[in-house]
Amino acid sequence: MTEDAPWLVVGLGNPGREYAGNRHNVGFMVAELLASRVGGKFGRHKRAVAEVAEGRLGFGGPKLILVKPLTFMNLSGAPVVALAQFFKVPVDNIVAVHDELDVPYGQVRVKRGGGEGGHNGLRSMSKSLGSKEYARVRFGIGRPPGRQDPADYVLSDFAGAERKELEFLVDRAADVVEAVVLEGVEWAQNKYHGS
Repeated sequence: MTEDAPWLVVGLGNPGREYAGNRHNVGFMVAELLASRVGGKFGRHKRAVAEVAEGRLGFGGPKLILVKPLTFMNLSGAPVVALAQFFKVPVDNIVAVHDELDVPYGQVRVKRGGGEGGHNGLRSMSKSLGSKEYARVRFGIGRPPGRQDPADYVLSDFAGAERKELEFLVDRAADVVEAVVLEGVEWAQNKYHGS
């Protein structure tokens, strides 16, 4: 992490009311909660096809730029690069928050770099940034039941039983993002991966 530079926290999702409750939109849900925590309000940005909210983490803490790209998932990279350049955010200070099929529902994982696991939002970010070395907060949604197509699964809403826990898990994912910003990826892994 680069001292004094702001942090770009990218909640990945799809724009539009019809997608709001989808598993694929959990990144938007976490970004919205973080905005409410730092007193930021989302609004369209003049330099990128995205909604942006700004605030500080704690009194005098690091500046957060929270982003919800409005380009649809597979084109998320372009607004992320435009905003990283506009706010002068190094790749080390970018955090992507996204749904993750390879993590069971109820678990939140964090890592820096690595592959995209077939996630089109991450693939677009890595390609546009020219780097995979940003942090990822991976919100577990688990694998689809039976033979359901993963593409259909991620674009469906959370099931009734999952919704009971969803608010708590979104809250936990927001805590993980804050831990990454304040303490680093390794610290966040040590604190949150055991539980």
